Amino acid sequence: MITSLLFLTAAVAAPNPAPAKKSATEPAKDGWAEAFALSKVDLPAGLDDQVGGLAFLEDGRLAVALHRGEVFIRQPDGAWKQFAEGLHEPLGLLPDGQGALLVMQRPELTRLEDTDGDGKADRYRTLWDGFGMTGNYHEFAFGPARGPDGALYVSLNLASSGAGIFKEIRGAWSEIGKATREQLASGKTGGAGRMYGRVPYRGCIVRIADGGRGPGELFATGFRSPDGIGFDGQGRLLVNDNQGDWRGSSPLQVVTKGSFNGHPASLVWSPGWDKGDPLALPVPELEKLRTQPGGIFIQGELSNSPTQPAVFPKSWGALAGQVVFGEMNAARLVRFVGEDIGGGHQGAMIPFLDTKTLRNGNHRLAFAPDGALHVGKTHLSWAGNNGIVRIEAPKTLPPLIETVHLTTAGFEVRFTAPLAKASLVPALRSFRYKYHSTYGSPKVDELALESAWSLSADGKVLTLPLKEVRAGFVHEIKLTGAKTLDGRELLGPIAYYQVVKTK
Repeated sequence: MITSLLFLTAAVAAPNPAPAKKSATEPAKDGWAEAFALSKVDLPAGLDDQVGGLAFLEDGRLAVALHRGEVFIRQPDGAWKQFAEGLHEPLGLLPDGQGALLVMQRPELTRLEDTDGDGKADRYRTLWDGFGMTGNYHEFAFGPARGPDGALYVSLNLASSGAGIFKEIRGAWSEIGKATREQLASGKTGGAGRMYGRVPYRGCIVRIADGGRGPGELFATGFRSPDGIGFDGQGRLLVNDNQGDWRGSSPLQVVTKGSFNGHPASLVWSPGWDKGDPLALPVPELEKLRTQPGGIFIQGELSNSPTQPAVFPKSWGALAGQVVFGEMNAARLVRFVGEDIGGGHQGAMIPFLDTKTLRNGNHRLAFAPDGALHVGKTHLSWAGNNGIVRIEAPKTLPPLIETVHLTTAGFEVRFTAPLAKASLVPALRSFRYKYHSTYGSPKVDELALESAWSLSADGKVLTLPLKEVRAGFVHEIKLTGAKTLDGRELLGPIAYYQVVKTK
């Protein structure tokens, strides 16, 4: 059953509700809710309906993995049927293409199969469990994502110094680090670093060959809490991470084999590592090793906890092929518009569906065969929500920033509808975040930018020449108050372009 979110909001509203605090980019009039039809997908009553995994099966049915370990599948008549139970914190679902479901649990990647045709999984088969576990609360496991090579990719959290480890662990123990195993087992975590990875392959991306049937191998290092892993339409592996130590703001990493992506703790698992405690290495040395992020989720403005990526299908018009991410803390999603520059991939982050109607906790994303975007929610005692929201593919897109391109002279911004030149007052600046062991970072080296901008005759292309584009900096393009020729407000009127390399 699908229930209108607008109806539910009206039904539970207080007689004189306090005005909601608006986000930085949300118009006074909620143009997002007018442009997109959002509805609630009802789940069976009595469940903890925090969503850890969400996927559409080959036959078009929707499967959902819930926090307490159940998997349900929605039948053609709208009823839900339980498919599996007893899983340990499932945080990803993927159809295997042969009628079974792959699920990433905290301890393993599992194949769920219904062998007798009764609609329930009766075979739970371990595909891969070749990673370490210490019992630390923060050792989440995410995925799988299927690559163009047919292999599966999973991402593994580091442990947190907010807690120690169990005496009994799974996997090899790395002696590299100031804190000993005995100290961590007794809760003395002070020498461990804020986040640590002393068993394989915490803080890493792992590739499991042959659709999960082959061996697992270390693919990339340098992650903290990578709760978003997937491939774009061109086969690039995209993994985001959460702000914290060594993460000034949440980054989007375009991951290649053997790359180091910023957080040093997992370097102990790099083949042949001989540089001692990676957490003690000087920042300049780590800078030489790390792959710069291709995008930045701006903390406090765009996304504090980015989650799963998904690729817009053709039914979304001009957005087709672009990537959309979930966001836990705010009632919005985030689009990424990337491009290849100088041998790498970089681009702009743009707010999407920035409306309180969406609610926060946006954790897992899946597009239905008809193009509707489904968003599963969670909170796990942090900021968030629960349930599933459905967003229909619009027949016509509202006024949006369609693309942002870096040019040899500055930037070019394209819109989905012609804008009125008189409404444009572009505000530009650049800034960066510190790369250091401290938790998060303020914006530093901020610089206001001036541009002798121009708008094309059709009102759809804004050209922004700049005296200088700074490599390694986020370039903010703010178009607050911009309107179309027919008076509609530009939705999501801000873009944050991460310049890794200039043209």
